[in-house]
Amino acid sequence: MRNTLLVKPIITPAAADGSVTIRRAVARDAKRLTRLVRGSRAYEGPYAPMVEGYRVGSAYIEAHRVFVAVSLDERGQEQVLGFYSLVLAPPELDLLFVADRAQGLGIGRLLIAHMTSEARAAGLDRVRVVSHPPAEGFYLGVGAVRTGTVAANPPAVAWDRPELEFPIP
Repeated sequence: MRNTLLVKPIITPAAADGSVTIRRAVARDAKRLTRLVRGSRAYEGPYAPMVEGYRVGSAYIEAHRVFVAVSLDERGQEQVLGFYSLVLAPPELDLLFVADRAQGLGIGRLLIAHMTSEARAAGLDRVRVVSHPPAEGFYLGVGAVRTGTVAANPPAVAWDRPELEFPIP
């Protein structure tokens, strides 16, 4: 299947057999993705207002290329490890979240590799990302280059954010 990527082995506490699958998100994923965003420790403290009340809706999932990294737990239940959203026009990585329990296990890198492949298949030559400030190092480490700064836009976003770009070879 074109939109599913099976990667073995990634050993994670969330994956009983160590496998992670990336699949296209569907409307029934909306609540789980919303919980992942709102519960992210990356948005605690001064960053909390940005995700307070945020919702990943089924209409959003249907309108954009949203992909979910999942694994099966010991009971065979699907666990969401992370997700991303690729907007094609203009090309932008709109959302990228990795579950707190899956941080540091390569899920973010896996999602970026998948996003790059999707962008290439869509004929894009670059993908913009406006980064959460603490995530800038991650994006630079997986191939993005800094292109500028997006000014704060209170009250929703009270801080300047790094603007980066992924070149798509």
